[in-house]
Amino acid sequence: MRDVVTAVWDRRSGYWLVIALLIVAYALCAAQGTTDPSPWALIVQLVTVAVVLWVTEAHQRVQHTAWVILSIGAVATLVVALLGLRGDVLDIALSAASALAFLLAPVAIIRHQVHRRGLDVEALLAAIAAYVLVGMFFTQVYNLVALVTVAPTFGDQTVDSLSSQLFFSFTTLTTTGYGNIVPVSPGVQGIAVAEAITGQLFLITAVARIMRGSRRPAYEEAKTPGPHLAAGSSPGGQS
Repeated sequence: MRDVVTAVWDRRSGYWLVIALLIVAYALCAAQGTTDPSPWALIVQLVTVAVVLWVTEAHQRVQHTAWVILSIGAVATLVVALLGLRGDVLDIALSAASALAFLLAPVAIIRHQVHRRGLDVEALLAAIAAYVLVGMFFTQVYNLVALVTVAPTFGDQTVDSLSSQLFFSFTTLTTTGYGNIVPVSPGVQGIAVAEAITGQLFLITAVARIMRGSRRPAYEEAKTPGPHLAAGSSPGGQS
């Protein structure tokens, strides 16, 4: 019994750690006044993916492979940050790595949670973490598009930076749409539409997941013996 309680507590603690890491990554991206990706943010993102794989109880082989890849990526990013290396190809590589990291993490969380039942702290934290990860993923997609294209993402009146891309991503994901930042190219507009649809579908499935977890399905209730059966009576009323 103690092992079960410890395992549950570890997973819940893990999701708190994931959210804390996401807050740090968000702050680092928000502080970036240019389109250049932040190496320090990428390191935090790689650590976040590693924690997510641990929390979601991914297969050991998957975790070991991911740890090797993430460790190599973290060391390379650390070297880039410490040496102050810059370049278009390097920036594109860092942005692509960030997008991949933020794509794998929510997929792992959804895969882990889809088979669980029960509304608890872990389910709520998992939904929040996955939702934020989706917003961060689209942020990196916008950033990657800005790095590989010459035209500004949001027109000449808006400073094209990782900070503005982050703000636009989450206002699009939540369908808030303040209108102060508007994409000008058809490609970015298409990505924005895809993000808005993804945000709505995510909310629908998250609510469905919570509602499903808050009650037992009918077939499980049918299998649960009634009070008279629990006392040793037969279904026909005979003891």
